[in-house]
Amino acid sequence: MSRLVLAISMLTLFLNAGIKHLTLKQALSMLEENNLEIKVSKYEEAMKKFDIAKVKAKNLGTLDLTVTALRSNDPGNVFGFKVQSRSATFGDFGFDQFLLPLGNGLLAAQNHQLTPQAFQQMGSILNVEPKRLNYPKPRNHYLTKLTYKIPLYTGGMLTHYQKITTKLYNMSKLDTQKLLAEKKFELKKTFYGIAILNSMISKLHIVENNIKKLKRIIKEMQKEGYAVETDYLEVDARLAEVKAMVEKIKLNRELAYYFLSFLLNTEVTSIVPPKGTPKTPIVTKDIVKARSLDIAKAKLGKSITKDAIEVEKAKFKPVAGAFVEYGNANDKLFKYTKKPFYTVGVQVKWNIFNGGADMASLEKAKVNYLKVATQVKLATEGIWLKARKLISEIKIANSLVRSYQKQYKFAHKVYETYKEKYRVGIAPITEVLIKQSKEIEMLMKLLKAKNDRNEKILALQKLINE
Repeated sequence: MSRLVLAISMLTLFLNAGIKHLTLKQALSMLEENNLEIKVSKYEEAMKKFDIAKVKAKNLGTLDLTVTALRSNDPGNVFGFKVQSRSATFGDFGFDQFLLPLGNGLLAAQNHQLTPQAFQQMGSILNVEPKRLNYPKPRNHYLTKLTYKIPLYTGGMLTHYQKITTKLYNMSKLDTQKLLAEKKFELKKTFYGIAILNSMISKLHIVENNIKKLKRIIKEMQKEGYAVETDYLEVDARLAEVKAMVEKIKLNRELAYYFLSFLLNTEVTSIVPPKGTPKTPIVTKDIVKARSLDIAKAKLGKSITKDAIEVEKAKFKPVAGAFVEYGNANDKLFKYTKKPFYTVGVQVKWNIFNGGADMASLEKAKVNYLKVATQVKLATEGIWLKARKLISEIKIANSLVRSYQKQYKFAHKVYETYKEKYRVGIAPITEVLIKQSKEIEMLMKLLKAKNDRNEKILALQKLINE
């Protein structure tokens, strides 16, 4: 039992440990399956796909089963119930009150005994109100019907609605791809950002070790009487400042890991930082047109507005449909008669005039098409302009990185020189710390410039969905 508990405990610790040494390639492969926002977008896709099925279903018509239960003593309803269930008799007309006087009259006429008074009585039977017809007993009526309706011609409206819903589904897939591209950008940015933070921490640890060495030098010089206590305190304060910078950067790195875990919906405790700089893609106007998701969405939107024009045109055409109805009726539920009834029919409907509303809708759809077509051109030129801007910014960032690399190298050399000057007593400790501050400043500028350059390159990759 204790071994089982130990095994469960070890498994729990293993599951809660998070992912270690995650590579960028592994993270990118996990992103599409794990990211919650992408999952939501895929659910949106699935819902749009069902919209296509709904429009297709309209071409197949509808089949309805209707069961109606009624009870009435209304003469019209009762007589109608009996006729519909094929159970009406002459007795329902009150012939029992009509035939007996009529028969007696005919018999008297045959025997030549029809007097004027008898003839008058015989005529008065036409005024008799038949009791069974006017005051029928309450009757139950159960009607079961199957009705099938199908559109025969809709002027192309259903066809173009199906095209629109299909394109809206494709639009939702483009939305998912765009969201995926955005999440890839954020993922890559986080990976390269962590790499920069690691580099900052590593460089500051070197600075920290140099300051500790300087503290030891001051201690030795104090013994010889060449340094004073304030020199030691100044260096110790600088050491505390550098340590604070390291702690701040570590906290930023921890926050980056939280964000990375959020993107992957999985705890990530460490990564393998990517080496070097992200690859700058080759970008031309043709590549932007072919690969930009924003341009693809704009073109698809243009196509949808074109179909919308055809939908409006369909309103000027007739609509035809057919229906078949099959049913049975009786005074008891599911007691079917031997002769059910059926009805078949065709209906054609053509709107002749509605005050010009359809024409206004058609013209509006045409104007909307022109607007979207213009937006496609605007999107193409705007995204190409954005690409050129990013390319220029990357070139500027590369120049800036090269400049800061040289300045940092120079600042480090100056600091080492002044540290040696302090050792031999020809430079005050203040000057040494000033030169070290310059070295740290150039280090921070260099790493920030690298981070900015990486972000611009990744933004360019996202622009062409690379």
